[in-house]
Amino acid sequence: MILMKLSLAEPKYLKDSIAIISDLVNEARFKVTPNAIELIAMDPANVAMVVFKLLSSLFVDYNVKESLEIAINLSSFKQILRRAKANDMITLELEENKLKITLKSNTTRTFYLPIIDLEEKQQKVPQLTFPLKVKTTSAIFTEAIEDVDIVAESVSFVVEPNKFSVQAEGDLSKAKIEIPQDDDTTVVSDTTDLVKSKYSIEYLKKMIPGSKLSDAVTIQFNKDYPLMLEYRAIDKVQLTFILAPRVDND
Repeated sequence: MILMKLSLAEPKYLKDSIAIISDLVNEARFKVTPNAIELIAMDPANVAMVVFKLLSSLFVDYNVKESLEIAINLSSFKQILRRAKANDMITLELEENKLKITLKSNTTRTFYLPIIDLEEKQQKVPQLTFPLKVKTTSAIFTEAIEDVDIVAESVSFVVEPNKFSVQAEGDLSKAKIEIPQDDDTTVVSDTTDLVKSKYSIEYLKKMIPGSKLSDAVTIQFNKDYPLMLEYRAIDKVQLTFILAPRVDND
C-alpha cells in the first residue's frame, strides 16, 4: 500500500526551501497532509522559528491517503536535493522506514534517507499580534540587511508614519537605510508612534535567501517583540520566520 507518493516538476521550491531551512535547523519533522507538506521547527538556540508549507497544488502527483509525519536530517536531504537539476522530476515516497527520493530526467537517480526518531516536542506557532505591517520587495530588504551587516551585529527596524527604516550602529560606524512608501513598499500601522525593535543580523542573513522563493516579503514587528518575516508564492510555497528580539540591558 502506498502511504505517500509526491512528484514535483519544479524542484526549485523544495530545493531552495530546504537549503534555507537547513541553515537554521539540522533535524526536523515534516507533517505530510492531503493538502501540503508542513514543518514547524525551532533552531537549537531557541532564537528563531521556521514555519514552512509546500502546497499540494505545486505537485504534478500528490498522493497522500492520510496525514503522516517524517523526521529526517535536513543537511542530508539538502545534499541530495542539490543534485536535482532544473528539469528533474523529484518524487518522494516512503519505503521501509526510509524516504525514497527519485530524481528523473534523462537518467533516473534514486536516494534513500533514513527516517529518524526525534525526541523534541511538537512545536506550536505562537499567537502574535502586530501593530504594523511592512510589505516590500525581497531585493530591497536583502540589500538593507547586507548594508547593515558591514557595521554591526544587530539591526533596528523602525516604523514611522509612511516610512520604514533599517538602522545599525557599530563601535564607530553607523548605517541607516530609509525605505519610503512607494510602488514597491507599503507601510500599514495602527499607531502614529515610532515603533523600533532590534534583531540579530546573523539570523536575518540566514532568512533573507527566502528571496529565492518570492519577490516580496512581509515584515511585522513591535517594540522589543518577535519579528515575523514571510515569503510566499501563491499556490506554491510559504516560508515564515519568527525571530526573538535583541533586548539591550543598558
